[in-house]
Amino acid sequence: MKYFSTNRKSAHVSFREATLNGQPADQGLYFPEQIPTLSAEFWRNFLDKSKAQIAFEVIKPYIGNDLTDETLFKICAETVNFDFPLVRITENIGALELFHGATLAFKDVGARFMSRCLRYFSIDKSEKTIVIVATSGDTGGAVANGFFDVDGVEVVILYPQGKVSKVQELQLTTLGKNITALEVSGNFDDCQALAKTALADMELQKKVFLTSANSINVARWLPQQFYYFYAFQQWKENFAPIICVPSGNFGNICAGILASVSGLPCEKFIAATNANDVIPNFLQTGEMKIQQSVATLSNAMDVANPSNFVRILEIFEQDYLMVEKMEAVSVSDEITAQTMREVYTKYNYVLDPHGAVGFYALEKYLEGNPGKKGFFLETAHPVKFDSVEQIIGTYGEMPEAVKGLFAKPNQSIEIDANYEDLKEILVQKV
Repeated sequence: MKYFSTNRKSAHVSFREATLNGQPADQGLYFPEQIPTLSAEFWRNFLDKSKAQIAFEVIKPYIGNDLTDETLFKICAETVNFDFPLVRITENIGALELFHGATLAFKDVGARFMSRCLRYFSIDKSEKTIVIVATSGDTGGAVANGFFDVDGVEVVILYPQGKVSKVQELQLTTLGKNITALEVSGNFDDCQALAKTALADMELQKKVFLTSANSINVARWLPQQFYYFYAFQQWKENFAPIICVPSGNFGNICAGILASVSGLPCEKFIAATNANDVIPNFLQTGEMKIQQSVATLSNAMDVANPSNFVRILEIFEQDYLMVEKMEAVSVSDEITAQTMREVYTKYNYVLDPHGAVGFYALEKYLEGNPGKKGFFLETAHPVKFDSVEQIIGTYGEMPEAVKGLFAKPNQSIEIDANYEDLKEILVQKV
């Protein structure tokens, strides 16, 4: 499998090269030359397969010969060694809980897979690898955990000052060692712009070996397909589900759409956004009007210029039918909070703000399409969001992984949204 740049100006590369590069030199995103189709044999005994086996078979075509089957299977097994339950909330709506991993968020999957690939690919490299990542909430903690104390790898995390929750901040700022957290005076789009600028800086690349751990990196993006298959293993209906994905940077839903093109049954994808509604507006009008991001309760989705949507456009070009299988809606903070209260009161289920956006969008779609059923992605544990207790009075049960964080000191470094400041820090990491 080779990968091309969505800007069409960089050379085609292998999975290994795409992982190590992070982003093409022309500042596009890597995309596979072909989208594989899962065989009849894959589906024949699908319900009996282990999570590791499903992950291995789904991702193998994208890897080619860059990893041995033995190594790849081991990476897959370590990536998905926790639960992904599909929990029924109402008769027609289920929640795919993706918060049972190390940092209580769906991004544990991509971060764990990528960190293990990068560790393997870096064995023969003499220079230190620096991983740079921008986060609007959960990515930073997942990447920090995935790469913590890995020899030969330094991680630099950019996060917007005052715009992530307390638990999210603790997860990415309390580790130390090879993890450096930069608290940027700005928003997520500023952080993402700084990371992209660094990755495209040819002068910098002569001094440091730099790659990305955002979902712009194929090794972070592609494994997010796995849990859509785990959900379908637990799907009890004899018809395809409606899948609703809380969406900010659009890497998660893009992975689901990719899985669908490969053969995963799905009747429709709904991208549920917050007030940052660039993509819902684009799908309705055909005009992409980038705006400043707006701070919301669902802070991890506060993205005004979602990088991964260009990959969805690539899929649409290769499979025109997918255009009809996707829609996007915007949900206000007022409705988000109301949904959290109603779901807790009626069903005794604690939603985080992102899950609430997904639940509401799916519920409204099903109300207009009787007889259909679906599930939404509950992307992070409610304890990671300060607003949950304020809105409904509880986080639910406090996970053990969180309890010890509050006693640890914050080790972040404050910087302005100034590229030269970031560049100086990166050069010092060599």
